[in-house]
Amino acid sequence: MLPGPLQVLGAFETRGWFLLEHAAITAQETVLGFILGVIAGSMIAILMWLFPIARRGLLPVVLMTQALPVFAIAPILVLWLGFGLASKIVMAVLVIFFAVTSTFYDGLRRADPGYSDLARLYRVGRVKELIYFRIPAGLPALASGIRIAAVFAPIGAIVGEWVGAKGGLAFIMLQSNARMQTDMMFAALILLALMVLTLRFTVEYLTRLMVPWQVEE
Repeated sequence: MLPGPLQVLGAFETRGWFLLEHAAITAQETVLGFILGVIAGSMIAILMWLFPIARRGLLPVVLMTQALPVFAIAPILVLWLGFGLASKIVMAVLVIFFAVTSTFYDGLRRADPGYSDLARLYRVGRVKELIYFRIPAGLPALASGIRIAAVFAPIGAIVGEWVGAKGGLAFIMLQSNARMQTDMMFAALILLALMVLTLRFTVEYLTRLMVPWQVEE
């Protein structure tokens, strides 16, 4: 039942291109979902700070999307959007945007009070205060949220593929499990782990460029 390392290596040798082809599908779903999730989370955080009325309406919706179990939402999305790329991307967005929204909004809200005093002193409007003071001050918090999102982004894509898909690493794992091909299952799992690590370290590097003034301990 548990394949040895040579069996897993043999799976890479005999069906390497097949595995890479499906890994590319999962990577595409993950990256697109990650990018859209970061954009959506950032925009929601900005709207929540900019318009207190919007915060009262958006906050319950944001919390509700996180309170519902992931596996409960996935079948509905597959029914609505089909077995293709769209349902997996939306699933990834739903999994990660809360981390970005909560951290970035907290960074905007907890900026140095001196910034608000300076904005009032120069009679700067709320939009200009956001652009010139709040967003630069909140970028370190946003960077932390993006790093968290990079770890959870593949979960949405994988869950979506488990529920229903035409390809991807989770699709291979399901098919291999049905055929008792444990070597293929472990090969797909290794590729998934490498993809997560690659995304995490890439995001780590890019977020350091985004906030070069942040001191790393």
